[in-house]
Amino acid sequence: MKKRFALLAVPMLLSMLAGCGGNNNSTRDTASTHAAANQPASATAASSSDPVTLRIAWWGGDTRHSYTQQVIDMYEAQNPNVKIEPEYASFDDYWKKLAPQAAANRLPDIVQMDVSYINQYGSNGQLEDMTPYLNQTVQVGDVNENVLGTGKIDGKQYGIPLGVNVLGFHYDPALLKKAGADSIPDNWTWDQYKEIAMKAKAAGLYMDSSMAADIFFNYYLRTKGLSLYNTDGSALGYDDDAQFSDFFGMLSDLIAQGAVPSQDKLSQNKGVIEEADVVKGTGIGIWQWSNQYVALQIAVNRPMELAPMPGPDMEKGLYMQPSMYWSVTANSKNKEEAAKFIDFWTNNVEANKLIKGERGVPISGKIKDSLAAELTESGKQVFKFVADMEPKTSPMSPPVGSPEVVALLTDLAEQMNFGQITPDAAAVQFRKEASEILANR
Repeated sequence: MKKRFALLAVPMLLSMLAGCGGNNNSTRDTASTHAAANQPASATAASSSDPVTLRIAWWGGDTRHSYTQQVIDMYEAQNPNVKIEPEYASFDDYWKKLAPQAAANRLPDIVQMDVSYINQYGSNGQLEDMTPYLNQTVQVGDVNENVLGTGKIDGKQYGIPLGVNVLGFHYDPALLKKAGADSIPDNWTWDQYKEIAMKAKAAGLYMDSSMAADIFFNYYLRTKGLSLYNTDGSALGYDDDAQFSDFFGMLSDLIAQGAVPSQDKLSQNKGVIEEADVVKGTGIGIWQWSNQYVALQIAVNRPMELAPMPGPDMEKGLYMQPSMYWSVTANSKNKEEAAKFIDFWTNNVEANKLIKGERGVPISGKIKDSLAAELTESGKQVFKFVADMEPKTSPMSPPVGSPEVVALLTDLAEQMNFGQITPDAAAVQFRKEASEILANR
């Protein structure tokens, strides 16, 4: 969720990963690039003995904090002249902290960027254009151009994707059965979702923890051949407000009926996964990106499964999206060294054995292949889920995100959940205010 949050036999997984790697060959993949990419990280990362201190910031839960620090420790051991100072927080607190740092021109050297913010920070001149670093300091020769291109704004590479994700429902099958449903139906529909949600309520469980307004409304629109924004981000991408009323009316109705936690309860969640109802055993599952499954599985510590999004027309709505990006900030005085760390993160096999795809299925084909035998059971579930969904996804242009529009939609969704505004009235207000924001960008 935005507050933000199958076992495959190894031979099959290896075959699957090899296929993914083959599809990710870049058109600018050259022999020299391969040679550089296959060098040990230490050979590409350390070229100076001058002391360097880098600040790096990210958001996430305890699992992410732990392995990220281990990767930092590994990098510092191989680059003894580099000291890295970590700064991390929950998703909401992260952006509250980053904003004043940006205003004071004191952003960390490396920042984790979200698709909803990279346009803002890049357009404001706060991020470094990394184009000159590509296949020089940061090797991306075996990365799919379409994935890499999602970090590009107006021709400038403001972020290196950390992984690829797919939306889905991550759930506890035992709690699903407790609610009286043996399984999630194949190609399930929104009506079937509501039926199971009401069974959960009758069993004293929550179905889920609601849905992040912007992400899931956009998915809903895409199933109908529409989108939240038009192609250039200057206006909304749909004309009929009935789409808004139908989607948010369904969500607020489930809250009103007690199948999903009240807005009061949802508002207390700081985006820390350990607080989720599915972790506590009071909720069946949670809607989120595939990269968040591993941390959820660890927090839940019970058998879990992944289910695709409801339809109809799931194939039209589903898309592959970078989980997040590493960006070098414009105010950094050590941009080259920052880029070296990003290359280490992207291409070092040993580092990725620690990361295990928690920030999404790796973008490097070489790394995907190398991880096949190293994945945990939950990691294998994620890799298989993404591989299964990939043929079912439809193309998506780099997302046009506006934090102001997202904030507006989130605020209206909360008002609807509280019963303070009807979905019909919220649809009209959203169109008026979002159109003004987008027209003035």
